[in-house]
Amino acid sequence: MLLFIADFGFDKSIEIQKTFNVYYFIVIGLGIISTLVRYTERSKQIKRQVLIFDVATILITLTILYTHFLGEDAHRHISFLYNDTWVKFAITLTFIREFSEQNINYKRTLFNPAQLFIISFFCIVIIGTLLLMLPKATHSGISFLDALFTSTSAVCVTGLIVVDTGSYFTTFGQSIILFLIQAGGIGILSVASYFSYFFKGGTSYESQLTLSDMTGSNKLSEVFSTLKRILIITFSIEFFTAIFIYFSLDKNMFRSFFEQAFFSIFHSVSAFCNAGFSTLPNSLYETGVKHNYVLQTIIIAAFVLGGLGFPIVVNIIKYLRYFFAKKLFYIVGKQQTHKPWVLNLNSRITLVTTTTLTCLGTLMYYCSEYNNTLAEHEGFGKFITALFGATTPRTAGFNNIDMTSLHFSTIMMIFLLMWIGASPASTGGGIKTNTFAIATLNFISLAKGKSKIEIFRREIAEVSVRRAFAVISLSLVVIGSGIIIVSIFDSDKKLLDIAFECFSAYSTVGLSLGITAQLSAFSKLVIIAIMFIGRVSMLTLLIAVFKKVKHKNYRYPVEEITIN
Repeated sequence: MLLFIADFGFDKSIEIQKTFNVYYFIVIGLGIISTLVRYTERSKQIKRQVLIFDVATILITLTILYTHFLGEDAHRHISFLYNDTWVKFAITLTFIREFSEQNINYKRTLFNPAQLFIISFFCIVIIGTLLLMLPKATHSGISFLDALFTSTSAVCVTGLIVVDTGSYFTTFGQSIILFLIQAGGIGILSVASYFSYFFKGGTSYESQLTLSDMTGSNKLSEVFSTLKRILIITFSIEFFTAIFIYFSLDKNMFRSFFEQAFFSIFHSVSAFCNAGFSTLPNSLYETGVKHNYVLQTIIIAAFVLGGLGFPIVVNIIKYLRYFFAKKLFYIVGKQQTHKPWVLNLNSRITLVTTTTLTCLGTLMYYCSEYNNTLAEHEGFGKFITALFGATTPRTAGFNNIDMTSLHFSTIMMIFLLMWIGASPASTGGGIKTNTFAIATLNFISLAKGKSKIEIFRREIAEVSVRRAFAVISLSLVVIGSGIIIVSIFDSDKKLLDIAFECFSAYSTVGLSLGITAQLSAFSKLVIIAIMFIGRVSMLTLLIAVFKKVKHKNYRYPVEEITIN
């Protein structure tokens, strides 16, 4: 992997490149031998999917080696494999296979899940920073602070930038950003753990406990099935989104198939992970795409699905299966004896809140911007642009209009949408839709004189209410502190612009009123800290810092405190 970094990141002479290639072939050969030896030594039964992967990998690798050693002209029907890129692909397959054989065990006595989660994000940010500083990652070099800012923004799937992604970074640099977005969106620990489980067929009890906290699984037996669903959903949606984006684009915008394909993949991953990064200078407010309503609709669908959260998407798929099965049974004449609770409470609250925010946001955006930023659009285009403008503040971060031209009332609405953000266990940030819903239901219950919160024939647990108000309070503390500190270091900036930047950073949105690149070094560090806290959440940081108190079997007398 260090050789990979040196190969991609630095300029080399032909002699050094040849030495690298020889070493690559040695590694590939050792990888094949290692896989074959593993089968002769392993006593327990090999899983079928592992066998299929190993056989496919060896066949692909041998075909690549066959093409390279016999030369491009030897077999013209596979001459496309006569390329160094395929050798590096074979190396990657070897790395995945060998890395997955390592024992990945999380010692809860050393780090609790919250600490492990935070450390993993911090390590990815630092690694990303160093990779972005490689000579071949940028066209003219980048400072450590700007590289740190970009890496944090990518890992925390925020989208705030201090340099233009498309023109400042090379294809290699953009690929690093793409990797950081993907790693930050689904979590590098989740991917590594699942690959280890996939190839080894098991894991330790401690690892399962830790991963259950990270994935939100109710049962230990569901940990890896949950991880599997997360990976399948993520890569499936990103794959199909990339295809749809590719065919929605004007081919005249690109010089080659590779450019168009890379653009599609980059924006697909960025959209689903709610990162908001774009290789275009002005995001989607660019000639050729700002009136491409099909492209905008595809991207809306991608970041809305990413913002719903993996458990919600899985539950919706489960409900759709039940729904169509029920319809099928009705057709053949069978009647149901009971109505199962398929769509759980989390999903119901999330869907209702998301739909309400989207509808109200679109309506308000449409009315306030009709003769302003929507003036250049007509008919259906106005609606799609308004829908995009109402959904992207909820942590997506793409913009299809000039943000500095927005009406003041629209900016205030965006503040609220950014603060609420996406849904729990999603790729988005903010206080989350369920938190906002619980807070709303709580004051309605208080107004009615009820002592508990009830909805959909269910009662909200007290711990959920306490957690919701803790998240709200901590978010306001972090954002407020950020605004004060940035206003001290950049006193020449407007308070509205600074507040917008801090809200956007905490909620990992990525929208800006145009001051990000102009901020001082200290202010950039503050924004970096806010982005990181917003992604891992302040509550998680507190859990990581404070030692957990053991439950004690006593209660003090209860007294009410005067509130108003």
